[in-house]
Amino acid sequence: MSASLRQPFRVHEGLVAPLRRSHVDTDQIIPKNFLKRIERTGFGPFLFHDWRRTATGEMDPAFPLNQPAYAGASILVAGLNFGCGSSREHAAWALQDAGFRVVLAPSFADIFRNNAVGNGMVPVALAEPAVNSILDRAEAGTGYTLVIDLERCEVRDAHGLAAPFAFDEASRQRLLEGKDEIDLILANQSDISAFEAQQNTLEE
Repeated sequence: MSASLRQPFRVHEGLVAPLRRSHVDTDQIIPKNFLKRIERTGFGPFLFHDWRRTATGEMDPAFPLNQPAYAGASILVAGLNFGCGSSREHAAWALQDAGFRVVLAPSFADIFRNNAVGNGMVPVALAEPAVNSILDRAEAGTGYTLVIDLERCEVRDAHGLAAPFAFDEASRQRLLEGKDEIDLILANQSDISAFEAQQNTLEE
């Protein structure tokens, strides 16, 4: 995805969807039988496919993402170790295709975190008590929203929450500017060319 197609992320306010589950693995985020698509889009309808359905295959009204109160949510809040399991990038694609720009949890699997950032999505880690408080408010189903401020590295709400979060600077700048790996390579092309020329000189 090029910078011209990626939206910079600075400050985002959005509806929160709660998922009070820990160790959410990538096979639950997007089951392997839906990974045959070549494009990055079209995975949203299969997000949490097995959890969203009952044993008979019907949509489960108890699952949060099936409830009208969370329609259009752009911030998913979950338990610790979100995105564990296999390294499939499709997990980030499915979340993004379903409209999520932020996943907030006490912790993330490293590979999922990297895949999320690489696709322009923001994984925000907050302390577990703060996440539980956010889940409590979101589960009330009253249209609870959060402000995710990547410029200040802060999560805010209308109830007085102002929680700082850590984010590595290189990833933060990429998201703020809407850049991906290709943009970084192009930005450093002159340095890369100079290094290659130096190596060629040494080999002569």
